Amino acid sequence: MELTYLLNSGFMIRAGRTLLLFDDYEDPSGAVDKALGDGQFDWLYILVTHAHFDHFGTRIRAYAHQTTRYIFSYDLRRTKRVKMFPQNNIVYMKRYTEWNDEQLHVWAYDSTDVGVSFLVELADGSRIFHAGDFNWWHWLGDTEENQKMAEKAFKKQMLRLKNLEADLAFFPIDGRLGEAQEMGARKFLEQTDVKALVAMHRVGYERWIPSTNFFGKRAPIPTWSPLTSGETRRFDGGKFIAEIK
Repeated sequence: MELTYLLNSGFMIRAGRTLLLFDDYEDPSGAVDKALGDGQFDWLYILVTHAHFDHFGTRIRAYAHQTTRYIFSYDLRRTKRVKMFPQNNIVYMKRYTEWNDEQLHVWAYDSTDVGVSFLVELADGSRIFHAGDFNWWHWLGDTEENQKMAEKAFKKQMLRLKNLEADLAFFPIDGRLGEAQEMGARKFLEQTDVKALVAMHRVGYERWIPSTNFFGKRAPIPTWSPLTSGETRRFDGGKFIAEIK
């Protein structure tokens, strides 16, 4: 797979002749336009985890004539923006539902913010988890009551995700959380079987490097923390092998 960072939680994934776009609200590098212009794909799926402005933008309607299917969280149905899209080509997914065609199998899980998170299985069996805004949102300086509510919501959802298997997971490691930024990702990795991790939701922050105790008792896995729109990595054999120039 080729992974290209777009912005915030937005990524483009090329897997053989399939292109996946996750939460593509902005693409300053023009990577998506270039990929679609090259035409080296047979299927294009555009997935949006929720309606926040930094995850869902109307720019992706420009790709409607090339899109195999838009796969949207159910909360997008209530937005004015979604009316600009061809409704007959949209799948709206509620939490704990699934959808599939011959190329893709998608499961929707809950979020601790808005919308859903996605687990996607490709035709070759590769599995990708995109958390959207699912995270342990422990805000330093918040009230103890709110912090406990955030912890409870996160741990409740982790009961559903426990033992989830994925080759690759995209997960928020948000610099705004300060010392608590790794809490959600660390607990997520403890309870799932994920082979590699991509940090997201880090606009305006430096490249993340796992802390000394980040992996706890489990063996370290490959990580990637993209910094600049257009950064690309090749993911092969469970490793981020090289940047593609």
